[in-house]
Amino acid sequence: MFQKVNRFLNRSRLMALRIWLWIAVSVVWIGLGGAQQSELVDRIVAVVNSDIITLYDLNRAFRPYEANIKALKYPEDKERQTLFQVRSDILNQLIDSQLADQQIKQAQISVSQNEIDTTIERLKEARSFTDEQLREGLAAQGVTMEEYRKEIESQILRTKLVNREVKSKIVITKEDIKVYYESHREKYAGDKKYYLWNIYIKASPVDKDQAFKAMKGVELKLKRGVSFETLVGELNASSSSIQGTDLGLYRREELSEELREEVTSLKPGEFSEILDTFFGYQIIYVQNIQDTAAKPLEAVEADIQQLLYDEFVDNKYQEWLEDLRSRSHIRIIN
Repeated sequence: MFQKVNRFLNRSRLMALRIWLWIAVSVVWIGLGGAQQSELVDRIVAVVNSDIITLYDLNRAFRPYEANIKALKYPEDKERQTLFQVRSDILNQLIDSQLADQQIKQAQISVSQNEIDTTIERLKEARSFTDEQLREGLAAQGVTMEEYRKEIESQILRTKLVNREVKSKIVITKEDIKVYYESHREKYAGDKKYYLWNIYIKASPVDKDQAFKAMKGVELKLKRGVSFETLVGELNASSSSIQGTDLGLYRREELSEELREEVTSLKPGEFSEILDTFFGYQIIYVQNIQDTAAKPLEAVEADIQQLLYDEFVDNKYQEWLEDLRSRSHIRIIN
């Protein structure tokens, strides 16, 4: 019992000593006008078990986001709130990373130089970079190759940690896949797309009656058998204020509400009545309808399994982090 207490006290003293030393070296003395004054150039912003996160660490991680937020030119109050929230989020991410790094050390997870080399080669291949282009890109961001290799090493270590603590414990059953499929039937139902054309005239309140009469003339030609495509070509080649467009393929949900019911009531080769829309008067023509058959469970089983796996990993990882946080000594210093 006394041995455990002594070990605890020793750890506490060691932690206090580390913090005291950090504060001590963070203070530099600058001579101003012959007088000595102290200026705090760094400080501790969070304690994570026996490790610390410094203001320098936080500022370095926050700087790119700060520049992007300021470039958005928000009103002053919104910019201040956004900066505060993002800074807080980044500090929490640094705490999570620190916790993960501590678990990596505890589990004695390691990465070989060969693994780092292989990962970098894959990244270069995926982006079609030469070694020289990669180094130039890093230099433009103020990052050395050594720093980049350390970052790759950290990413591999954390991936291994997630594989060990989270992914290895996830099992997706046939029942899980079936339940997801049944509850997302609309996602795997048959797809229907409408190939549309239109003939239109913009109509202001002043000339609305005249515009409608002009469209009646177009409607009469269509009813007499002139093909929609031919009429569009003729109108576009003329100086007429009535024009036509090959609109292309649309799903039902992609159409505006005022067109949705009208289009879905038409068969291939049919055109609508003259429609009074926000755009002006229109006649819509359905050239053809493309039907895609519904996807059976067997055809999408692998996709659903991957989707559920990714979802489970995210959820389990958050649960694991929250549990780790609850068992850790974390103190944020404002």
